[in-house]
Amino acid sequence: MTAPSEGNMEKTIAAELANATGSRELDRLCERHAQRLFDEGVEPDFTVESADFAGDGLLICADRYWRLRFLDRPTVETATRCARWLAAHVASEVRTPIAEKWSLGYAFITRDNVESGAEVEHATGALVNGVDNSAEIAYFATLYHAGKFRANFNCEELGEFLNSSLLALAAGELRTGSLFVALESFAAFGRHSVTSEHAVRLFEKAWNAPGRTLAVIDICLNGLWWSRPFDRQGELLRTHATEAVQQYPENHIFFYRLASAHRICEEFDEALRSIDTALRLLPAMGSRGSHGQLQEQYLAERNAIRTEQGRARWVAEQQELLAELKAENAALRDTVQSSPVRMVEVVAVFTAAIAFAVGSLQVTLNGALSKGDRFVLIATLGAGLLLFALLIVGLTWFMTRVRRRR
Repeated sequence: MTAPSEGNMEKTIAAELANATGSRELDRLCERHAQRLFDEGVEPDFTVESADFAGDGLLICADRYWRLRFLDRPTVETATRCARWLAAHVASEVRTPIAEKWSLGYAFITRDNVESGAEVEHATGALVNGVDNSAEIAYFATLYHAGKFRANFNCEELGEFLNSSLLALAAGELRTGSLFVALESFAAFGRHSVTSEHAVRLFEKAWNAPGRTLAVIDICLNGLWWSRPFDRQGELLRTHATEAVQQYPENHIFFYRLASAHRICEEFDEALRSIDTALRLLPAMGSRGSHGQLQEQYLAERNAIRTEQGRARWVAEQQELLAELKAENAALRDTVQSSPVRMVEVVAVFTAAIAFAVGSLQVTLNGALSKGDRFVLIATLGAGLLLFALLIVGLTWFMTRVRRRR
């Protein structure tokens, strides 16, 4: 039961948050009131009517409160309590984006504490046998536990949990939702027992589902980025990451994925532009993620892009040099191969010239013939020797041409 004074406390919290001036004061007040509620063992009793995590003080305060609860007891039981609070205190029209963000976000910050299968089954039994055993509660708890496997890139256990866990089965028809399918695709991309074609089919099913949320896009791109290498991985990641940044132009993680895609495709100038945009959009404060860790991760990607860009430039220069060497070697080989042929031609012509000189000298010294006969004889000898030389040159040219064609 809630003490009477608690209602006044909730009104005081709401009033202070409404009068906060500036985001820093709002953040400080939310943190203080969340800590107070946690210390006193009291759940927030106000109603959240928006999904504005940047400006709705009541939502921010509730977020900080449940963050403290999960850090204190990172269990499926805490997840079921949180899901029941969501069902009772959050407007139905904004419940889905908040539930997705909370379940996966709290899983990420508690990823170092994964419950055993027996502990999950025990919590599942209590959930199913309880008064409120709705599929929505089981679905939230499933997303939370699955989110830990995803945050640790433990794809084998993630796939087994989603397909055979009693907790996941208790979610009923909600298991066919796009976010659940996105988690299945993430697991498939990292499992060695599943083909990349099957993983891509699950990816496309989740990506093309109606009402696709930001969480679905995030998990889909994360799985495709993390996947074992396969053909067209870079092109697929580039295409879908481009679509994501067009839909969410202020999301730094999607620009980070796009930069990785451009790097895989060896489009280094585009990759540098994308990673620089991600660094510029990275917020300097926030309770869910560490600015320093993300900045370090993005800078590591930027260094990888520049390193691969330099390596690609060096490879291109080496290939150009190799092509020049091949051309020079081909020219030298042609020269070496044609030298004996040219020598044969020169010898043939030189031999014909000597033979002509000797023959014409003998004819000239032979006084028994008239000048006309001598001229005819010398002309005939010269024509014959010329024909011989041309025949030798023509045959060698023809033979070398056939060999080059072969």
